[in-house]
Formats: sequence, structure tokens, C-alpha cells
Amino acid sequence: MNLPNKLSILRAACIPVIVVLLYLGTDACRIAACALFILASLTDLLDGHIARKYNLVTDFGKFIDPVADKLLVLTTLVMLVRGGLMEAWVVVLILCRELAVDGLRMVAVGQGKVIAAGKLGKWKTTFQMVTIVCILATNTPCFAAWYTAVLTGVAAALTVGSAVDYFVRNKDVFAGK
Repeated sequence: MNLPNKLSILRAACIPVIVVLLYLGTDACRIAACALFILASLTDLLDGHIARKYNLVTDFGKFIDPVADKLLVLTTLVMLVRGGLMEAWVVVLILCRELAVDGLRMVAVGQGKVIAAGKLGKWKTTFQMVTIVCILATNTPCFAAWYTAVLTGVAAALTVGSAVDYFVRNKDVFAGK
């Protein structure tokens, strides 16, 4: 197993620790969860960079990298809802987008096509992660301050925009072409 894949697995392994820390609910645990979330998020940048630079892209890596990202973001968002720091509708929006795009990718695979991540999708993930860090670091609910409201709004808009982008760019998948 190569280093990029190990980093993706490490990112996924951070998730239960973040959940426990946020479940405990103390300020110290929240800050520790924030620090761990930052480290896990940075592995996303690092694994992709290493995989491309050293030609270490694998089928397993193509699978585990986006799954680890989605699990990290969605699980942390659910814990933020539990703690009253995130609105449930934002998490539902993100979850629906992820399921829709994954469904599109599965249909494409059945046709022998691969749908690579687009720039909007990468920006979406980045803004979701930055939003989570900001909320955790400041302990400020998503719409309680201008900065968390702006970040949450941009993350939500990019979530919708990237879904539309995927479906428009890949409309031929539905035509069976």
C-alpha cells in the first residue's frame, strides 16, 4: 500500500476520535477535535499531491480518497448539528448532493466511463472543511456570526453548484452514450 492510500486511511481513522471528542462536548475536546480535523483535512491535500507527483494513483486510492473526505465532512457536520452549531438542512443538502453525484458516477461506471472530480467539487470540499474548522475553532453556530454565515452560505452554494456542474457536464450519461 502506497503513502497516499495510507494517508486516506489515516483520514478515515481520525473520524471516530473526532466523534468521541465532540460527543464529550468540553471546550478542550472541541479544540482537540478541531486540531484533528485540520490534520485530517490536510492529508487530503497531501495524498493527492503525492499521488500525482510520484505517479502513485491507484484504483483503491480513487475509491478511498473521496470516501474518506465525505465521511470526515459528513460525520463532523452531524456532530455539529448534535452540538447546536450546524443547521440540519445544511447537512441534508450536502448529503443529498453526495448521494446524487455518487449515483451519477455509478451509472457512468456501468457505461465504462469515469467521472473525475471537477474544480467546483474540490472548492466545495475545501469550503466545507474551512467552514467546519471555523465553527469548531470559534464555537460559533453556523448562522450566528457574519463569518460563519458567509462560510456556510458559500459552502452550501458550492455544494449545489458543483452538483449542477457534474450533471450538466455528464448529461450524456443519461442518454446512454
